[in-house]
Amino acid sequence: MNIDSRIKFRHLQCFLEVARQGSRARAAARLAVSQPAVSKTLKELEEVLAAQLFERGKGGAVLTEAGMAFLRYAGPCVQALREGVESLRGGEYQASSARLGVLSTVEGAFLPEVVRRLHERHSALVVSVVTGPSAHLLSQLRVGELDLVVGRMTDSPQIQGLTFEHLYNEPLTLVVRAGHPLLDKPFDTAALEDFPMVLPTAGTTIRKRIDSLFVEHGLRLPQRRLETLSLSLSRRYVDDSDAVWVAPTDAVRAALRKGELAELAPQLQEAGGSVGICSNASLPLSLGAHWCQEVLREVGREYREGAYP
Repeated sequence: MNIDSRIKFRHLQCFLEVARQGSRARAAARLAVSQPAVSKTLKELEEVLAAQLFERGKGGAVLTEAGMAFLRYAGPCVQALREGVESLRGGEYQASSARLGVLSTVEGAFLPEVVRRLHERHSALVVSVVTGPSAHLLSQLRVGELDLVVGRMTDSPQIQGLTFEHLYNEPLTLVVRAGHPLLDKPFDTAALEDFPMVLPTAGTTIRKRIDSLFVEHGLRLPQRRLETLSLSLSRRYVDDSDAVWVAPTDAVRAALRKGELAELAPQLQEAGGSVGICSNASLPLSLGAHWCQEVLREVGREYREGAYP
């Protein structure tokens, strides 16, 4: 069966942007067109497909079942065309790229080692990294804006319909700067409430696990909190204050070894959540993304076996 010639690139681009933004108004702003133009383009596409792709919900435009089914194919189609065009620009046929969504759990030592090995082995590879909450990154993966998402995300509802591959387990631990007042006496959980605390942003997968951990140990979150996914901001604040940081072990391992940070309460260390690779089976991976996947598995295996770091 031939593809209907009435389907144009602008139809797919408009459909994907509305699916990504969840709103015709926001999609119109991103595409630099009017909202009526977006509505007209979607209507044309729905008429060609003889299916309703969106319905109005409280939050804006919501994909129908038909829309979800079409999304699986529209995303890869647009992405494949993008890669084809990019590969011809400047005659750089051999260059490749990988677009990664990265959660804070792997920003410490894991991902830099992955990128180091990739660049050591491939002379023409661009690794583009986007950070943020799992919900945002997984939504980008779903519509083809990212090739892979790496981190701790198994509890995120947005992972439904995507493929997750386990790499290693990553515990959370409480750390403070060297010389912190809490290190001078036996640890008392009640004393945590007297100090500022650094936590991942509320609503994120890793924060939900931390909230559960505190409930399990009968702890209350302090009223003074810095909530962020930025490891650099978290580290700087902890270095310059008496704050307590609930951090992924990978992010603080080197500082603990150097004595710059100290583990506050090993007995409160979380057992460890699954860090892995999330991919969209309906999206064709670029050569660069395949390379990236291979090295992610390699370093993940070394993490599991304790050979690195």
